[in-house]
Amino acid sequence: MDNRPLGVFDSGIGGLTVVRALHELLPNEQLIYLGDTARVPYGNKSAETIIRYSREISRFLRSKNVKAIIVACNTASAYALTVLRAELNIPVFGVIEPGVSAALSATHNNRVGIIGTIGTINSGAYQNRLREQNPALAITAQATPLLVPLIEEDWLEHSATRVILDEYLWPLRLAGIDTLVLACTHYPLLKPTLTNLLGHHIALVDSAQTCARFVHEALARDGLLSTADGEPPLEVYLTDLPVHFQKAGGRFLRKTLAHVSVVSVEDC
Repeated sequence: MDNRPLGVFDSGIGGLTVVRALHELLPNEQLIYLGDTARVPYGNKSAETIIRYSREISRFLRSKNVKAIIVACNTASAYALTVLRAELNIPVFGVIEPGVSAALSATHNNRVGIIGTIGTINSGAYQNRLREQNPALAITAQATPLLVPLIEEDWLEHSATRVILDEYLWPLRLAGIDTLVLACTHYPLLKPTLTNLLGHHIALVDSAQTCARFVHEALARDGLLSTADGEPPLEVYLTDLPVHFQKAGGRFLRKTLAHVSVVSVEDC
């Protein structure tokens, strides 16, 4: 057993959906979250820049004596995960591998859709991994860059969001998908709207939930689960404090964010 904390990071606040899922499955684990809000978004950055940012954040989390790091960002998982695993002497988890595994299990007609940021879709990370494991898959990937600001504005049920989503989903409907991968940690908040638009027959793969299950299984297998009693307080660090962060972050986490610390990770 290992009572050291788990480190979680994302380019902004979307990774709090992963924190929420981890809390639900691993309530005794202490979690330390770093949101790189000063440099968000990652989706329009180069691979080299994303790797540099991820290294800096990982050094910060290592300074907190974490036992593992969860990269709760699809773009950082696509570009930096292999580098971090090679350089760090602790387990490093991403959101892509669990999502791919869940999509392969969910599809019955081998037609899978993916929605995500421009960076995640252009990286080909989901598409390549899915095809590696099932070459017969028909994959339709759609970049959906307008969704993140709408979600952070809390326009989840707004008519404008439904119109934009309907436009984005049109190629996926034409492709006849039966499984949709939500390749951005913001997107779980849109699940009710997506189900209303697509129907209950389309399986939605939630990257936050699948990542949390993957981490739970790995920690249990490797004897790294915490034996602490009760639910430890969540530590939240940001590289900048956006206006209304507490309110927006609370929606992602589904609980009040009592305290947030602003830190610089560039010199770590």
